Parts: sequence; structure tokens; C-alpha cells
Amino acid sequence: GVKKGEKRTKPVAPKLKKGLTPGTILILLAGRFRGSRVVYLKQLESGLLLATGPYSVNGVPLRRVNQRYCIATSTKVDVSGADFAAIGDATLAREKTKKRGGKDAEGMFAEAPGKAGPSAERKESQKKADDAIAKGLSADVKQYLKTRFGLSSRMYPHEL
Repeated sequence: GVKKGEKRTKPVAPKLKKGLTPGTILILLAGRFRGSRVVYLKQLESGLLLATGPYSVNGVPLRRVNQRYCIATSTKVDVSGADFAAIGDATLAREKTKKRGGKDAEGMFAEAPGKAGPSAERKESQKKADDAIAKGLSADVKQYLKTRFGLSSRMYPHEL
């Protein structure tokens, strides 16, 4: 723990895996979009990677991805025309929901809170990112991004 009078050090973002440059195509290994191929955009302050499908191509939105749970491929995409400086950890963080209190009879039957979709700001940044990336993709790269990754016989993940 931190002793009294000591300054708490800020965590340092981990080093990037080799071969990760903006525009590299990654394969996600965990989470809702496991097996999907995504385009790597930049490393965030927290050390997580910013990646997108693009959403218009394969349905993967702007996401924070831990580099431990992705494989970098040798395929690269041009992302030079896009600007992702405005997108950070705070933009992609989930909104905090207020906990419901009380176990009274009325509270039990109160209507459930509505499902929160992506905010307008997030949709806008997704659209900007998609337009910038998807316009430079050839038909075969779009097809490659749509295809899900899977292991076939005698194909070992640690040898990829």
C-alpha cells in the first residue's frame, strides 16, 4: 500500500506490442466481438488500444481493447485521413447508473430503467471514424474485415 506522506505514482501505459501501428488489422480474442477483425487506431492514455470495425463494414463500434486479447496481423489499412485525437478513455467509458435504493413494495414494481444506447456524441465520432476509414478500403479488404477468424486443424494460436 501507499504509506502516509508518500505520493501515489500514476500507472504508466504498457509498451505497445511490436507490429502495432495505426491501421494494423487486429483479431479480437475475447469479449462480445471475439473472432472479429478490427482496425487499430491508437493507444489510449490507459494503455488500452482504440479499435473500430469500421461499424459500417462489420458492425464493430469504436472500442477499447486490451492488447493482451488481440493478435496483430500483417495487413495494414490507410488511416492517415482520420483524426482520433478527440477520442479518449472518458469518451468511451460507460455512463454511471444510479443504484436503486429501498426494498419497499412500490420500489419493487417500479418500471425498469430504459436500456441506454450509445450517446449522440459517440454516434457522431463513430460516423466520422467510419467515413474516414471505410472510404479507403478496397472490396477485398472489406470482405477480409467481415470474415470471422477461427482456428482450423493443426493451427495453434501461440504460433500465429
